Amino acid sequence: MNLVNIENQELTMSSREIAELTGKRHDHVKRDICVMLDGLDLDAPNFGDIYLDTNNRKQTEYRLGRELSLTLVSGYNVKLRNAIIKRWQELEAQQAPQLPQTFAEALQLAADQAKQLEEAAPKVHFVDNLVDRTNLMNATAVAQKHGKSAQWLNKLLESKKVYNKSVKRGRAFQQWFIDKGYGEVKQTEQGYSQPLFTPAGEVFINEMLYADGLV
Repeated sequence: MNLVNIENQELTMSSREIAELTGKRHDHVKRDICVMLDGLDLDAPNFGDIYLDTNNRKQTEYRLGRELSLTLVSGYNVKLRNAIIKRWQELEAQQAPQLPQTFAEALQLAADQAKQLEEAAPKVHFVDNLVDRTNLMNATAVAQKHGKSAQWLNKLLESKKVYNKSVKRGRAFQQWFIDKGYGEVKQTEQGYSQPLFTPAGEVFINEMLYADGLV
């Protein structure tokens, strides 16, 4: 039987943990991260996250994947780089699938995966029933498939940082959304930017809605 990983979430390391491992001040690590992301033409807010400090105040941290974490510390000394690499090895070992050791554990694993597949069925059904995988769709067309309005969907996508707020005339996608093949920005006859979703973008929205329990 093939084992299926339904929740394949990307591992990340927070700027706070990097600061703790390297002995650097968190604000200095965040500064280094912003400089690095700017040099790579990446939008720093897309990597930002909010947490509560010991005084219950909202603070910002950044979450980086393995590649960006190692890129960041490549300018640090050997001991600091080694500390980060060891931590990544620990995180990846924790994520590695654990094989069942007994027949009972194997049965439990099969039952758990059957439940995951059952819960994922609505998403699979949605993907299988995309009528036309070649056309681009506007927010209205995507929202209507879920019984929602374009205004509702656009407000949600704004909260997910899908749209670039620096564009004043019309809406435009963030570059990361375009790079993943989720959308394209076209010009209307009036010269406004019109964001259009690809089939991959429609699937992304569907999975996001199910993950947030909105549909």
